[in-house]
Amino acid sequence: MNWILGLFFVLIVIFLMNNYFKKKRIAKLKIYFLENWGKPKNEEYYNFFVIGKYFENNAHKNKAYHIISEKSKIDLDLDDVFKFIDRTSSKIGQQYLYFKLRTIDRIENLLNFNSLTNLFQTNKTLRLSSQLLLSKLNTNDSYYLEELINGKQIEKPKILWLIQSLSILAFVSIILALFYPIFLLVLIPIFIVNTFFHYKNKQNINYYISGVKQLSVSLHVSKGLAQSPEIRSYFKDFSFIKKLEFIKFKTEFIAFEKKLDNEFAFLFWFIVEIFKILFNIEYILFFSFIDSINKEKDSIENMFLFIGEIDSAISTASLKSSKNQICTPKFTKNKQIVSKDIYHPLIDNCITNDLNLIVNSMLLTGSNMSGKTTFIKTVAINSILAQTLGVCFAKEYAAPFFKVYTSIDITDDLLASTSYYLEEVLTVRELVNAATNEESCLFVLDEIFKGTNTIERISGGKAILSFLNKANHVVLVSTHDIELTDLLEKDHYELYHFSEQIENENLFFDHKLKTGKLKTRNAIRILELYDYPKEIITDARKTKNDNFG
Repeated sequence: MNWILGLFFVLIVIFLMNNYFKKKRIAKLKIYFLENWGKPKNEEYYNFFVIGKYFENNAHKNKAYHIISEKSKIDLDLDDVFKFIDRTSSKIGQQYLYFKLRTIDRIENLLNFNSLTNLFQTNKTLRLSSQLLLSKLNTNDSYYLEELINGKQIEKPKILWLIQSLSILAFVSIILALFYPIFLLVLIPIFIVNTFFHYKNKQNINYYISGVKQLSVSLHVSKGLAQSPEIRSYFKDFSFIKKLEFIKFKTEFIAFEKKLDNEFAFLFWFIVEIFKILFNIEYILFFSFIDSINKEKDSIENMFLFIGEIDSAISTASLKSSKNQICTPKFTKNKQIVSKDIYHPLIDNCITNDLNLIVNSMLLTGSNMSGKTTFIKTVAINSILAQTLGVCFAKEYAAPFFKVYTSIDITDDLLASTSYYLEEVLTVRELVNAATNEESCLFVLDEIFKGTNTIERISGGKAILSFLNKANHVVLVSTHDIELTDLLEKDHYELYHFSEQIENENLFFDHKLKTGKLKTRNAIRILELYDYPKEIITDARKTKNDNFG
């Protein structure tokens, strides 16, 4: 009797200690979320292979208004932009936010997302309780829930009937052994054969185990989030919760081993493992689980999207609550980009600029290192953020809902034996094809056709830029070719430039956008400032004056 009381006392102590440490962990998380609200993550490791898996694998790309291509992602350094804007509390939310950054959805869905973001920005209590729930999915295992949605499922083995027969035979043998103990001997070969099948199937379970455990945790988190009337008002369908409840037992059973973290649990595991082997419980339940996963893939994805949308909205609310100048974009049907104090989010103390393009496109010239490429990237990045998250790093921003295409960073493809110029031709061809779209496009180009000679570069560049600048499309192009300014001004291109000053034998750039044509050049001057031999400087200036005036 005393040992029973002692065991009961030990269990109570364990329960109280677990409860104490749980409350302490929650209190610590609350402090973390409160102190880091409005701040980027620090020392976060970003594995874009797993972060980008849902974006790469989801089957809804064809339904999207526009997908930001791999080329544009590289051109605009979107992975680095993502690191700055990511304030998610879960790995599922992180995967979804990345998907959202590269997927321009319909404007109606964006407006709904903006309302959800504003809810979390103004409702501190709801935001904090949601973050605490979402943090349960902040382990690396949570990345693998996506595999239950988009991964290739294991096919049911043809010998499943044999496994089921052995299970029945083991059960019958135990019943008969109650009356005829000799039947216990029959269990020995059955147990040996079942052990082989049981552990052979472990490799299948190990493939799924991370995602399976997160399915159960995700369901718990979803139910917690769905209890909020405010959150429920933003979502139409919660049927996925009831549907996934039906496979919860199978999920918990298969994920049981993942929860073992001490010797007492191991002892319990050993006893359970004997029964699982003897009756092939795990084997049979696993393939029943796979059937359920295949049947409920849509429900699992709806749960993923539900969690991801909420976490992304909280992340965006944190971004909007930061010290950065951020505005809500306005979308128009007119051909225009009108922005005030727009800047690049990744540049500390970035110089802001105003842009007032109405009806026309932009031809941007400027000295080396003056900021031409950075500026056109700035506008493109803000255009994408405006249409995916409803935020802009500016005081004001108004433009159409764009499909964004870029041609900025181009390199030779040595493996495909493709020259720089041919790579550029193929990239620009995608923009030319896109120009036939009825929807507004934003074309962003840096130094078009710099891989070929001057005469053909200017001639081809002029023809292509004139072709792109039609209908409701807007073109932003930076160039060193001053000749293009005279050729394109009559084709509805406004001229802008960046310039420099020389102070105390040093180049100084103010990075302020100016209207009109660039009237100064600094390439030879830079050679001189960096101590090139006078012979070279003299020769260069003479050649310039004799041949180009």
